[in-house]
Amino acid sequence: MDMDKIRAETPGAENVIHLNNCGAGLMPQPVLDAVIGHLRRETEIGGYEAEEEAADALANTYNAIAAMLNCGTDEVAVVENATVAWDMAFYGFPLSAGDVVLTAVSEYASNYIAFLQRVERDGIEVRVVPNDNHGQTDPAALARMIDDRVKLIAITHAPTNGGLINPAAAIGQVARKAGVPYLLDACQSAGQVPLDVQAIGCDMLSATGRKYLRGPRGTGFLYVRSNMLDRLNPPFLDLHSASWSAPDRYEMAPNARRFENWENYVAGKIGLGVAVDYALDIGLDAIAQRVQDLANDLRLRMAALPGVAVHDLGVEKSGIISFTLLDRDPEGVATALAAAGINTSTSSNRATLIDMEQRGIPIMNRLGLHYYNTEAELDQFMDTLVRIAN
Repeated sequence: MDMDKIRAETPGAENVIHLNNCGAGLMPQPVLDAVIGHLRRETEIGGYEAEEEAADALANTYNAIAAMLNCGTDEVAVVENATVAWDMAFYGFPLSAGDVVLTAVSEYASNYIAFLQRVERDGIEVRVVPNDNHGQTDPAALARMIDDRVKLIAITHAPTNGGLINPAAAIGQVARKAGVPYLLDACQSAGQVPLDVQAIGCDMLSATGRKYLRGPRGTGFLYVRSNMLDRLNPPFLDLHSASWSAPDRYEMAPNARRFENWENYVAGKIGLGVAVDYALDIGLDAIAQRVQDLANDLRLRMAALPGVAVHDLGVEKSGIISFTLLDRDPEGVATALAAAGINTSTSSNRATLIDMEQRGIPIMNRLGLHYYNTEAELDQFMDTLVRIAN
């Protein structure tokens, strides 16, 4: 990993110590150039014309995502964000009164709110799979909970509120054995860990471009396994996702494009493909190893500080670190870090209500490391944390 080159291609690295990649990563220069370059062409020749001219670049986005996920390009939809991607799969999945969805203790609020809406609207039931002794979703408990009423398993891979990485592939083995469709929310994991949908065994996967993939905001994507396409009924259609074939008839797109809509952020879509290519060029295995090494080392250093509690769960951990300082308001800690030029964030129980209520934590500080962060930056973060704690 050529850190000098990577840092030189990360303009924001000159301005801040960016430890908020779990919020949004810093775009590398090639992504910025791709987005701005297309926007410039829109101003020069027109939006429709620029999109037509960029056909190869747009096709590359599907190719890059398919390469990253080990799937076919016809199984990929590019949409506005991870929430839209997840919603297109979940709200498109047929569920009736009495059907059961199994989910995780650490499930994200947007997903759980969608569950609750369908509880009210469709009469479904949501059951939470308990954690194992490490605080991660327990595949054995999941297997015991599956009965004839269970129609969907929907799990967040890497929760928003800490370093936990749920055992996605082990969950996939349970799902495949039981013949239950499996929706994986990879919003925080895409770009920091390898995501092979064949090895994971998920039938649907949603993710964002703006976090660990370092892509533009306003971009996301959805993977739907080809044999699952016709089991889903997209929540809405337009003249892109379907064709009006007769006054009383329409035909949906034959691939995952049926989950897209006609108007989209073309420049961002191109930039997303460049961001995925950038990650693939570095190597997702190498990225995962560096992120894990940096995070594991920083966790140990933080946990050794008096008054600092690190709250991360799980066996395998991500680049997200959640922590609190004794007698310090997390929002105040984040503000003090920002004043020192260090970007972090907080995570409240409103985002992961069940998990944080079980642990009795109303709000935590949160940071997200990435491969372009340096040891010197983390030393500076530690020095600042010590000053705040004292």
